[in-house]
Amino acid sequence: MVQTSSERLRQTGIDVVTFGETMGLLLGGPKGIEHAGSLDKSFGGAESNVAIGLARLGHSVGWFGRLGNDPMGQMILKGIRGEGVDVSGASLSADEPTGLMLREQLSGKTSVYYYRKLSAASAMKPEHLNPEYIAAAKYLHVTGITPALSESCRATLREAIRIAKANGVKIVFDPNLRLKLWGLQEARETLLQIAEEADYFLPGLDELQLLYETEDFEQIVGRLRQLNAQCVVKGGADETYVVGETQVTAVPYFQAKHFIDPIGAGDGFCAGFLSGLLRGFEPVEAVRLGNLVGSLVVQMAGDWEGLPTLAEVEAILGNQKHIER
Repeated sequence: MVQTSSERLRQTGIDVVTFGETMGLLLGGPKGIEHAGSLDKSFGGAESNVAIGLARLGHSVGWFGRLGNDPMGQMILKGIRGEGVDVSGASLSADEPTGLMLREQLSGKTSVYYYRKLSAASAMKPEHLNPEYIAAAKYLHVTGITPALSESCRATLREAIRIAKANGVKIVFDPNLRLKLWGLQEARETLLQIAEEADYFLPGLDELQLLYETEDFEQIVGRLRQLNAQCVVKGGADETYVVGETQVTAVPYFQAKHFIDPIGAGDGFCAGFLSGLLRGFEPVEAVRLGNLVGSLVVQMAGDWEGLPTLAEVEAILGNQKHIER
């Protein structure tokens, strides 16, 4: 009997499992969406971005979620699979559409417009989960976008965390606060509850200022130290902070040579950081790798297209020169 990729992963183990909504993406050019003669087509989602980043860095990773059985959904599923990510747990719905987002950059500002209400992903329920698939992973990566989509998505995330904890799977949580999806008070209550369950908590400094209702860095650090998680704070003054029991270690950014598109930098960081953990790095070194991956993502347009391969990362860390011809 021929084994499915899902069965093989359950037998051999998988480095990271992640899930959430991935949407079709239409990008406006220099004229913006309103005046553009055409739009570039792609896809994007925080969780699938991380999955693709990890696959490119040489890890076994699975992404699952619900997509519409429509052209966008088919394109997304094939695209993620083509990047070496296992998508055997994903499904195509005949009843709900694939979510869509439009994005443009004008006057140095990025604007995103979501069309995800009643999407296939927003109808995700706990019964859509495969407990064996989650239990086979070393890490479960989740974001705060999923619980913002619907009550059923919130219940699904809680159940996925329960399954992971029952099976010794480490939980990596990026809050990815999206105030276009829900109010701050509701988000604060939900996201801080998830943070208490996490083994690794990867918020941005701006997110923590909103969640903890203070801009005082020492107060923020004090709150983070009350968690059981290893906390890493993104978005500092050209540095990322690793919060330890007695000290905070600042890890400088890698400076991007060309800044094209900021979207996806945080997901790239998460992929690099997780890759470091999987390679046995201490948190500070894992953050350094995450900083490098994030710096490369912003040098190309798109959510995930700029994610580097392992060879590209090793070339930079080894100071190898690029041979043009």
